[in-house]
Amino acid sequence: MMGEIHLLPGTTFANVAERGNYDPERHAALTLSELERWLAIQIVGPYHSDIHAGLGMPPTAAWAQSVDRRPIPARVPPDLNGFLVDLLPCQERMVRRDGIRLFNIHYWDDVLSVWAGRVETRLPVRFDPRDLSCIWLEAPDGTRWPIRYRDLARPPITLWEHKEAQRRLREQGRGAVDEQLIFDAVEAQRALVAEAVAQTKRARRAVQRVAHLAAADSTARSSQPVLDDLAPTRPDPTSNDSSDPAPPPLLPYVVEDWS
Repeated sequence: MMGEIHLLPGTTFANVAERGNYDPERHAALTLSELERWLAIQIVGPYHSDIHAGLGMPPTAAWAQSVDRRPIPARVPPDLNGFLVDLLPCQERMVRRDGIRLFNIHYWDDVLSVWAGRVETRLPVRFDPRDLSCIWLEAPDGTRWPIRYRDLARPPITLWEHKEAQRRLREQGRGAVDEQLIFDAVEAQRALVAEAVAQTKRARRAVQRVAHLAAADSTARSSQPVLDDLAPTRPDPTSNDSSDPAPPPLLPYVVEDWS
């Protein structure tokens, strides 16, 4: 797969010596969305259909043989949207009375009132670096809840835009970076990129990141009813009924701190 990727225009190769005098920026042609589509076609097409050096046969044939030998059918994710969330990065956060704070951004949903100020342990929070407008809280009983910005008027932003905004604010000597400053900086950056899009390739790549975010946000918003149905009944914060034991909590796959 890596060998095929290095044949694309704009490849940076595996190291500087291999790249030689080749200028990746001058030859780059694919947007991020186009690269994702190319990679998907490469996986489901040539890679799965060609002879695999380790298997001695195409991966599709090896998969079919393994499935035929199973005494029970192979399990598949019952919910593709939930499966996507399972693969997202995760951090642990406290649920406070003003909601959840992640990357200096506040998130809130009425369901948080059940745990705000009552649960003294950090809970797993998953996020999509391509769209920080929604995070997913894993409750103590394993239920996953989508939580959006506390200020719903704020636009979706990427983690890349967030980090760039914070970097620029630090350069300006803003020691105390707050949520409003971050979103103001992102809006200013987007305006600058829009003005310079016809001048530099670097600016065009930044615009593609925003366009990719818009497409991903549209897909994510269309899937929210499905995610909300993961737990059709919201917990009652005034109820003390403990007759039914809670299922064991899901253990998150915690990655490095992105903050």
